[in-house]
Amino acid sequence: MIRVLVADDQAIVRDGLVTLLGVLPDVEVVAEAADGAEAVRLADATTPDVVLMDLRMPVLDGAGATARIKAAHPGIAVVVLTTFADDASIAGALGAGARGYLTKDAGRDELAAAVRSAAAGQSTFAPEVGERLVAGFSAAPAGAVPVAERFPQLTRREAEVLELIAAGRSNAEIARQLFLSVATVKSHVNAIFAKLPARDRGQAIALALGSAG
Repeated sequence: MIRVLVADDQAIVRDGLVTLLGVLPDVEVVAEAADGAEAVRLADATTPDVVLMDLRMPVLDGAGATARIKAAHPGIAVVVLTTFADDASIAGALGAGARGYLTKDAGRDELAAAVRSAAAGQSTFAPEVGERLVAGFSAAPAGAVPVAERFPQLTRREAEVLELIAAGRSNAEIARQLFLSVATVKSHVNAIFAKLPARDRGQAIALALGSAG
């Protein structure tokens, strides 16, 4: 079973998510939080596999809660579920360590897939978020230093993989584009995490995009 903590300050949204997740045969909702501070406390108490995290919450916002949860429990995957898909919100969430980013118009199947992907160590982004990631990476200034030069500790292939991670590509998509096996891509991704100050895919994306230019 995938153990999930739901964090949202709106009771009607929280109840709806709990009901939706409750019908999935492989998911168990272990706790509900109404603000970011409560999400951190409940994550400590229940150590879920996945946290569904709203961004705009009282006491402590979703990005702050995500950073605290990831610092204390690196193995917990955080998937942001929010109304907002602006660049600042996306960058803040990914920089804090979120593994996925969905908007609240996501359908039941999309939400279920995101929870399962996060539990399996994969990232999921809403289509509009993926487009912003690609646009943000592609929009680096003409004189920007290439990734391989900004991160000299990476091999040429690792730098290529980081560029594609920053563009929102999955391991399978990277494998197809670079004509590699998925296992080889995973090895490169692990090497990137070991060489850069990034614990997961979201932080690698934020680091690559934040360093562009």
